[in-house]
Amino acid sequence: MHTFRHTFLLLLTSAVAAMAQVAPTELDDLLSSAQNRLTVGKRLLQEGDQEGARRAFDRAVEILLSTPVTAPNRARVERRLEEIVDLIYRYDVERLGSGDATAIASFDKSPLDEIRELSFPLDPALKGLVQHQISATASQLPLETNDSVLSFINYFTTGRGRGTLINGWRRSHRYRPMIQRILAEEGVPQELIFLAQAESGFMPRAVSNKAASGMWQFVAFRGKEYGLEQTNLVDLRLDPERATRAAARHLKDLYMQFGDWHLAIAAYNCGPGCVDRAVQRIGSADYWELRRINAIPKETTNYVPIILALTIITKNAADYGIKLDDPDPAIEYDSLRVDAATNLDLVADAADIPVSGIRDLNPALLKSLAPAGFEVKVPRGSAAQVAAAIETVPPLQRASWRLHRVKQGEDLTAIAQRYRTTPKSIASANEGRSAETLAEGSVLMIPVSLTTVTTRTVTARVSRSPARAVAASGRKAPAKTLSKSLPNHPAVKSGTRKPTFPATGRRAAR
Repeated sequence: MHTFRHTFLLLLTSAVAAMAQVAPTELDDLLSSAQNRLTVGKRLLQEGDQEGARRAFDRAVEILLSTPVTAPNRARVERRLEEIVDLIYRYDVERLGSGDATAIASFDKSPLDEIRELSFPLDPALKGLVQHQISATASQLPLETNDSVLSFINYFTTGRGRGTLINGWRRSHRYRPMIQRILAEEGVPQELIFLAQAESGFMPRAVSNKAASGMWQFVAFRGKEYGLEQTNLVDLRLDPERATRAAARHLKDLYMQFGDWHLAIAAYNCGPGCVDRAVQRIGSADYWELRRINAIPKETTNYVPIILALTIITKNAADYGIKLDDPDPAIEYDSLRVDAATNLDLVADAADIPVSGIRDLNPALLKSLAPAGFEVKVPRGSAAQVAAAIETVPPLQRASWRLHRVKQGEDLTAIAQRYRTTPKSIASANEGRSAETLAEGSVLMIPVSLTTVTTRTVTARVSRSPARAVAASGRKAPAKTLSKSLPNHPAVKSGTRKPTFPATGRRAAR
């Protein structure tokens, strides 16, 4: 079965001969038109017009599909199309398809487990170019030219490696402003951002086969050492901002211990004890000498060369014919401290977005419940609205209760069936409000019991439709599950999350 991307590429390929290039201003108009249809679809969905919402969503996709592949800034269209399809998928599972969202977090595989001990051919022609680049490149991290660095430069500027470097650069911009700010505040080299690219490909929920977790791949004990709490509800190693702060401080401590950034980076990978023993054993504090005589673990030997290669290439991308453009938009949010255990569905109801959007902003939450005192991240500019809505629900009920905005023609019976409760319970929770007093647009508290929530989650794990099973795993739906929301486009992105940034080395202690 073709994926949505396959269908998309086939349509555009067949259209290119017949369609002229789109000027940049026209392209902006197309993107704006698609956004308008998406906004209309969301409004119709809120009003209870699911068929109208689907038509609006379809039109948004069709507008972008009409753009020829020869258009300037073609990548902008592709990326916006993926974003829109992803959002439609979320609505399809959570609202259009009335899907249950599981309370269990999903995780990505660490790229370090995918590629551990790589070696690549060396291009002798690169040496002179790289030497010139190093002499002309400003870097807080000492740069080197040797065969191991050159081999990774060759890899990341050709073939698959080139694509993974570009994709990693784009994805980094989701977090780059935050990472750059924290690295500056902690007084460590800005080039250390490439450790996150090598460790996780900037995936907050990356997990290695050594149980290192998060964007910066902390093992449990090291995370706790730097204040990254881990409970059955929360793992702060998965919080991009908290983990970045911890990583910057850990790297600063390692530099203070070893007095050398190459040794500090190696120690970040395999543990300071490992590096310290190697230094004491051979009597040298030169990373490259430790590497040459295999005094450090084999899985650590490529770690520093990768970081240096990424630094050199990114700072001199044009020299390699690499165009670094169209970055992902930065993730922006406000933080809201909850004073009682609060389920994420309630937060999503208050923010008026799919619950998956709240989960994406809060990767450190392992289940759909924020414990009391947790700072929940919500879309930028919505904190006051969300706080006010949540405060209408009694604190002791926030772990399970929901909020519902009344749609045209809805009555208490229909609303109760949706949330698996009773009209009497809803009326009681809302001061005896009856069907006659329900006004379109009014907001009701929905008393859902913890037992109902738990039962729904267990049932979802045991028996689900394909769309719900995929939603529970945190993956995109198989093509056939979106036929209702995209009737004219029978397929959408499928399946598994794939690591998009290869790197080497397994950490023994982080």
